[in-house]
Amino acid sequence: MPDFLIAPFSAGPRIEPLLVLERLVIAMLFGGAVALVYRRTRPPDDVVSSFAVTLVLLTILIAMVTQVIGDSIARAFSLVGALSIVRFRTVVRDTQDTAYVIFAVVVGMAIGASDPWVAVIGIGVVGCAAAIMRNRRQPPPSSQLPYLLHVRLGLGRDAGELLSPALDQHALKRRLVSMATARQGMSIDVSYRTALKADESAAELVKALNLVDGVQGVALQRADEED
Repeated sequence: MPDFLIAPFSAGPRIEPLLVLERLVIAMLFGGAVALVYRRTRPPDDVVSSFAVTLVLLTILIAMVTQVIGDSIARAFSLVGALSIVRFRTVVRDTQDTAYVIFAVVVGMAIGASDPWVAVIGIGVVGCAAAIMRNRRQPPPSSQLPYLLHVRLGLGRDAGELLSPALDQHALKRRLVSMATARQGMSIDVSYRTALKADESAAELVKALNLVDGVQGVALQRADEED
């Protein structure tokens, strides 16, 4: 690196570039292990490919942050203040996904702090725990619930009470996927994964739901065509 680029930083602690590269490559590999645990232990319907990529990138970034902080408390507080402005626009759909985010953060910190055995043992224990709990309850595979149904309701409406009659009439089975507020808390969005009694039931189901008092909107699509 040219001297004019090195000179401004000569007063601070320096880390050998090859050591930084080695740690980040190791962080990438361990991040891949975290993503693999996520893919293998989460229900197939809930696996999001972009989230797996995020776990790998997050592990690398945390390893970078750990090396930047070093032993400096002042630098740690400065980075906390800088990173506090970051906001995620996508809500995490499941609390287990939040656990995987923390998992990636801890693994990245372990690699950045030169404690790879913490990451190795952590991946093994967390992977075993997640696999054991996953095997206790297996949701129906996506091939058995090929449709995604999104319904928007007025605030204060009971989704189960309002939607059950139409769903019982036109759907063989269903599973609640998510429920969230919309329109600044004025509506509720409910999502189901469902299987219909017949292909002709799609139009009938949408029509029946639209006639229900309190339903503001209905969307039905095949799960394999979701963006």
